[in-house]
Amino acid sequence: MHILIIEDDPAIATNLYDFLEACGHSVDAAADGITGLHLAITQHFDGILLDRGLPGMDGITLCRKLRQEAHLDTPVLMLTARDTLEDKLKGFEHGADDYLVKPFALREVEARLVAMHKRHSGKVTSRILETGNLSFDPKTMSVNFAGAGVKLPPKCIRLLALMMGEPGRVFSRKELESGVWGDAQETSDTLRSHMHELRRALIRAGGYDPIETVHGLGYRLVTRAPA
Repeated sequence: MHILIIEDDPAIATNLYDFLEACGHSVDAAADGITGLHLAITQHFDGILLDRGLPGMDGITLCRKLRQEAHLDTPVLMLTARDTLEDKLKGFEHGADDYLVKPFALREVEARLVAMHKRHSGKVTSRILETGNLSFDPKTMSVNFAGAGVKLPPKCIRLLALMMGEPGRVFSRKELESGVWGDAQETSDTLRSHMHELRRALIRAGGYDPIETVHGLGYRLVTRAPA
């Protein structure tokens, strides 16, 4: 996942950053509300860790602007030292998806982020995805490429759906492995073999490979056929 940390306490931000990166996530950070809002709006994130008490713009205001003005539904996990019911309800009222009171366990932070991402991904992929000549219907699990149906095993379908959700974005190997297998991929070659099977099936159906290998980084889905 790509995670944004908006936290002004350097020790807390560093601990979160190092732990989440060690878990295989891509992480960015901001130390004030204004910078955090700018990053949240101008880049794509799978989840936001948002401190309530921030310089420049508090977390409640930032979350409200994210929902009401930017119309973004990126999952937000709010972090706060305030533990009253009224404080929590105010956070939820302005768009927070979940709440954690400081001090917290780093493993719980990551678990809640993953759970929010899964719920959000399920909501997003309830509609038909269309990218270039590709379409995917999550209700019937059917894939169509350049007018032809594509028969794929479930794991290959999941790989394709992940990339179709953000065409043009580079997905790291760890992101794809986590999104499809969680922590239970069989071997280090599991992703490679499934990616090979997926690409071969797409080439047979559409005449070209819409997946690009970005050496040293991962894979991305291209939206246009080669000239």
